[in-house]
Amino acid sequence: MSILIAYFSRKGQNYCNGTINNLAKGNTRIAAEFTNEAVGGDLYEVQTQKEYAKDYYDCIAEAKEELRSGARPALKDLPEDLNGYDTVFLGYPNWWGTMPMAMFTFLEKYEWSGKKIIPFCTNEGSGMGSSERDIAAICKGATICRGLSIHGAETIQLRDKICKWAKDSL
Repeated sequence: MSILIAYFSRKGQNYCNGTINNLAKGNTRIAAEFTNEAVGGDLYEVQTQKEYAKDYYDCIAEAKEELRSGARPALKDLPEDLNGYDTVFLGYPNWWGTMPMAMFTFLEKYEWSGKKIIPFCTNEGSGMGSSERDIAAICKGATICRGLSIHGAETIQLRDKICKWAKDSL
């Protein structure tokens, strides 16, 4: 079995338990690294060509406008294809009830038939939102597993839970 762990994460200013904290490493990245520790595979960070605002409130305004307009932000360093992978863990924060639009760009680039997609989502209480339905709508022919919702502010303390979930999801 060949595994890819593709994720989008935001370091810097983030909303955590009602306050804005400055994170050296984004919560979704931490969860992706725990997943990698548990099941192996290749890590791939989905990155936009244009960086989001460093200020948290400006960033969420950008994200809201992207969602409203159906934007597909340009990405950098995309893999040519995902043919070598049959299982893809897909990590992202919940932005306005779904994945960041950068994840839509990523998913729409590839053929997903026959692949197993296992989503995980960091959030501050909004859960998976509509992201699982959105993934299923884009990734025709893939098996979409039930995702793991991770309370972002607790990510670092949830290592064992995330590792167990990743192993159990294979």
